[in-house]
Amino acid sequence: MASKKWLVLTSATAMVATALAGCSGAGGGGGGGNASGGSGSGGAVNVLMVNNPQMVDLQKLTADNFTKATGIKVNYTVLPENDVRDKISQEFSAQAGQYDVASLSNFEIPIYAKNGWVADLTDKANGDSAFNQGDIMKSMTDSLSYEGKIYGEPFYGESSFLMYRKDLVEAKGLTVPDKPTWAEVADLAAKLDDGTTKGICLRGMPGWGQIFAPLTTVVNTFGGTWFNEDWTPGVNAPEFKEAVNFYVNLVKEHGEAGAPQAGFTECLNNTMQGKTAMWYDATSAAGSLESADSPNKGKFGYAAAPVNKTASSGWLYTWAWAVQKASKNQDNAWKFIAWASSKEYEELVGKQLGWSRVPAGKRSSTYTNADYLKEAGAFAEATKAAIEGADPNNAGVQKRPAPGIQFIDIPEFPDLGTKVSQLVSSAIAGQMTVDEALDQGQKLAEAVSAKYKK
Repeated sequence: MASKKWLVLTSATAMVATALAGCSGAGGGGGGGNASGGSGSGGAVNVLMVNNPQMVDLQKLTADNFTKATGIKVNYTVLPENDVRDKISQEFSAQAGQYDVASLSNFEIPIYAKNGWVADLTDKANGDSAFNQGDIMKSMTDSLSYEGKIYGEPFYGESSFLMYRKDLVEAKGLTVPDKPTWAEVADLAAKLDDGTTKGICLRGMPGWGQIFAPLTTVVNTFGGTWFNEDWTPGVNAPEFKEAVNFYVNLVKEHGEAGAPQAGFTECLNNTMQGKTAMWYDATSAAGSLESADSPNKGKFGYAAAPVNKTASSGWLYTWAWAVQKASKNQDNAWKFIAWASSKEYEELVGKQLGWSRVPAGKRSSTYTNADYLKEAGAFAEATKAAIEGADPNNAGVQKRPAPGIQFIDIPEFPDLGTKVSQLVSSAIAGQMTVDEALDQGQKLAEAVSAKYKK
């Protein structure tokens, strides 16, 4: 990944512990359990992970498959997202060694790698022919690397694209391009908005992982950036203001009801129930739109993330595995990761739990699997293209001081992004203008940039 400049370790510890609002909106499932024994006890692997449904499936399948084949016991500690991020931050920053493996995203892993908290997996990954690192999508490998070395392996991933109702588009004699511009999307939204069915759903809920997940991709493609290469903030620059004004006006004129409180879940429900004709959001949402209980299953089309000045604009996000640097059980930790992120594990999930539950979005081979394509054919190719086209090191028209597409990969961004998001959400609610919101946001960004310019 691109070179970065970071704050001292203690600052990073505090900032990384800030809760990451789910970029995809994916919620947690059930599950629980506590790790027991030291990390080297009997070769057992202690895993600390988020309680998302895909992880809960993994927990259920481990003993009868991985442990049975290798003899390696896995002790899981499974916690809600906010709790697990806080616990991982405390554990890894202290290098306590209680846990060998943890679920981290592509936001944290480069920061943890810089601070020396996670193990370098490059040699293990490249030397394991059965794992086949070359099958991992390049954008995923890049986002989980630091200074050319691999520090994480993806469990599942996503990008973003435009989802739309094919029947509503066709009824009005319209066409959605495979690679639309934002100007084309705005025109379509106006024509599809009949009062009952709104033209588009766009997140308006405050949160750096809510409204600013899609909105930062719009800023990027309009030519804006949170920070220029020399850390000069650009939150109230003309390009940033143009992008946010465009987004705010579009959602106010043709977007969902209650937009200032609408996040991933609200847009998903609106789109599934036919209240909105289009939705720009996470590729992972397509599985819900095409699920058996979706009222409009089979009626959706999928197009690339809309652009303006850039060739692509889809974001990139993954839940991934990393090994604590202090782990004394790193060989077995790698064996667990190599199984959990393997092609064989995906096939196991497909056969035992159903192909719709496969933790996809990380391997190219998933998108040539006939069984998977039978269930995900409507959106599989569009998802693969979105993930492969995402470039966290070149997200806009100018060089940046840190990587990231829908976020800036620095410890301070969750706090900065959330504060600015509250201002933009207020602009959607009509409580201030976009320019007023971003002028205030610029001052917040200047406080961050001052630390790095030193």
